[in-house]
Formats: sequence, structure tokens, C-alpha cells
Amino acid sequence: MKDTFKHKGMRKQLTQVVASKGITDTDVLSAIDTIPRHLFMDSGFVDHAYQDKAFPIGADQTISQPYTVAFQTELLNLKKGDKILEIGTGSGYQTAVLCELGAKVYSIERQLELFKKTSKFLPKLGYRAKKLIFGDGYKGLVEEAPFDGIIVTAGAPIVPKQLLNQLKIGGRLVIPVGKDSQIMTLYLRETEKKFKKQEFGEFRFVPLLEDKN
Repeated sequence: MKDTFKHKGMRKQLTQVVASKGITDTDVLSAIDTIPRHLFMDSGFVDHAYQDKAFPIGADQTISQPYTVAFQTELLNLKKGDKILEIGTGSGYQTAVLCELGAKVYSIERQLELFKKTSKFLPKLGYRAKKLIFGDGYKGLVEEAPFDGIIVTAGAPIVPKQLLNQLKIGGRLVIPVGKDSQIMTLYLRETEKKFKKQEFGEFRFVPLLEDKN
């Protein structure tokens, strides 16, 4: 599949929709405008690619709504070169947004089918994460910690302590918390023991799966 002028036009409209919903970070909006979202979906669903909604991608997962991707990314407040851990690689669209913004991305996916597909696909588009890992996101990635930011792209019934512990001082965890619907939550690590918590309204995500084995 190609990225045509038509796709670019649709993307520009999508970026305007996302901005109209309150996203103000120009770098984030530029990433939404740049990344060919239709390539992250099956070719039969191109018409859906530039609507501001989530869409199924297989393995009972979805490609997140562009506004949600932009909202979570904006909350990370990342700078070029920041070390970011992503829990739930999924289609790789959020990963691409983080790479586009110049982050060093470590991303974990526990669905083998998606992990294999995305690992091959992202480099073809020129998005190279530092590491794509097949594993349990609940545990984070101790060997690469601490991180400037951690972003969770699935609904977590609780906030995994391991993730909080893997933040740098001044680091941010962006996580949707809740069972049926989630409250977007930001944790800012102020000291070794102290975290500041902020909540940003309701969102809906597929559940974050914990490896029980």
C-alpha cells in the first residue's frame, strides 16, 4: 500500500479534528499529520483509518483512537532523546508516534501474533524502536530502567507498582486505570517515595493482560 495525496489530505483533516478536541502540542499534532495510519490497518479498512476512532486489529486488540494516542502522548511531555517504555505495542501506531517525536522507545507486547507482525512492520516504515519485547507489561523492563516516561496503552485494573518504581525522579507514568471504563491517570515521580497523581477523565481501552503463568 502507498501513502497518496488523498491519504495525506485525510490525515490533515484528522489532525484538525484532534486539535479541535483540545490537543495543543504542535509536535504531537505534527506526528499525527505525518504518520500514515492506514498502513497500520488491513487494506480493506482504509476508509476507517482517518476517522477519530479505535478499530479492531486482530488478537482481540484495537488500534487506539488518534485523539487518545495524542492525549496520552501530550501527557508524557516528552523531549527528544527521552527514554520511554510503552506497555502494549499493539499495531505499533503509538510506537511510531513516540519514535516520530525522537523518543528512545522500549515497547512490550504480550500477544505473539501482534509482536511478530509489528516487529517486522515498523522498521519498514523507518520507525526503529530501541527494543521491541515479547513479554508481560505488568513487570515493566527492570533491566532498562529508569525511564523518563512510561505509557500504558491498555486498561489497568490497578497501577502496577513495578512501573512506578521504574520511573526516574521527574518521570511520568500515563496509565488508564479501571475495569470496565478507565480514568486516564498521570503519576509524576517527585522523589524516591513521593508521586503526584492527576486524573483526566474517562476513556475506554482493551484490558491490560497479566501473565498468570
